[in-house]
Amino acid sequence: MHKCINKSAGDISHLEQVVSDFFPYSQQKLGFEEPITIIFQSDDENALKMLGKTAYYDPGELSITLYVDNRHPKDVLRSLSHELVHHAQNCRGDF
Repeated sequence: MHKCINKSAGDISHLEQVVSDFFPYSQQKLGFEEPITIIFQSDDENALKMLGKTAYYDPGELSITLYVDNRHPKDVLRSLSHELVHHAQNCRGDF
């Protein structure tokens, strides 16, 4: 179970749909039950940096923030996958 929040400057409905299609597979493979909020975020300054932030997991809020400006959808999904591993770790009590 997940919820998407678009805090980005653009229309990311295509990305939200891919995430919704991908999420059940990820949840089953990683084995977590806790719901998560996925936030699509814009950051103009960060987007200009070659090595800017891509995403982060907030275990206290059970949320993942994905920076989406100037990024290919495949790259955003890689970041999501990485952060979902952290969510699964948190759900298992590894944190």
